[in-house]
Amino acid sequence: MLRVATVNVNGIRAAHRRGLDDWLATRGCDVVALQEVRAPVAALPPGAFGDYHVVYEPGQIPGRNGVAVLTRERPVAVRTWDAEVLLRGPDEDHLHTEPAPDDVPLARGLGRHAHEGRYVEVDLAEAPITVASLYLPKGGLPARLQVPSRMREKPDGGARYERKMRFMDAFARQLARTRRAARARGREFLLMGDLNVAHTKLDVASWRRSQTSEGFLPEERAWIEAQLSPRTLVDVVRRLHPDTEGPYTWWSWLGEAYAKDAGWRIDYHLATPRLARTATAVVVDRDHRGVRLSDHAPVVVDYHWPAV
Repeated sequence: MLRVATVNVNGIRAAHRRGLDDWLATRGCDVVALQEVRAPVAALPPGAFGDYHVVYEPGQIPGRNGVAVLTRERPVAVRTWDAEVLLRGPDEDHLHTEPAPDDVPLARGLGRHAHEGRYVEVDLAEAPITVASLYLPKGGLPARLQVPSRMREKPDGGARYERKMRFMDAFARQLARTRRAARARGREFLLMGDLNVAHTKLDVASWRRSQTSEGFLPEERAWIEAQLSPRTLVDVVRRLHPDTEGPYTWWSWLGEAYAKDAGWRIDYHLATPRLARTATAVVVDRDHRGVRLSDHAPVVVDYHWPAV
């Protein structure tokens, strides 16, 4: 069995103060994908990644983004979008290294994001699986929906929305290439991460009033739908819980959203069909020993690999 988790830690230093180190040590995961690590290598807290091998792409934007994949065994290959990564074993000093040249050309439009710390993938040593961690841009509202009196942020004329949609369009092409490349190497593919999009009405507690909110716009939901099919990628959590509201993975820090479980499901395991069929259980760790690790919760899935 492989126990695999994804969590947006919303700053690894803050998450460690809330108990991330204990969660990593006790949860029994074989693979963990992290997003929004948000720390340069020199500022990582001691034991930041526990007793794991880590591949960390911090990006070049101070205090923003940063993605990682933690594994029990050293990965046999690492790929990013032409960025330097941190490779480190549990008993090693920090080591920077350039990832091996990728056999998948970067899709047009992604080059401008290569320095942002949004994507890293590894080939597992313990199973023929390629695992990727993605942090998709949060985005914003299109200009037509921007009403200053209803917005916390200053209106931007739809710039953040347009940037997100361009990223999604380019990443869709890249995702197809990456999935096919994994198959050519004889590997299953698993994309995990914070996609900043809720797919269906079951994925947002207050879906009616959220239909004009960033992350639940019709065009964003259509993008998720286009990535999924029985032959390409499967939403593992929804496969296991087809009719469940949630399980939600993100709650605002404001008000009583968390206490009332008024959340969004925006953190995903998207797996190739053969791998998805081996998933037997999913747990969303809303808290750890009574403490929230982040505004997101870890999504932990058990895969009974190898497939039979």
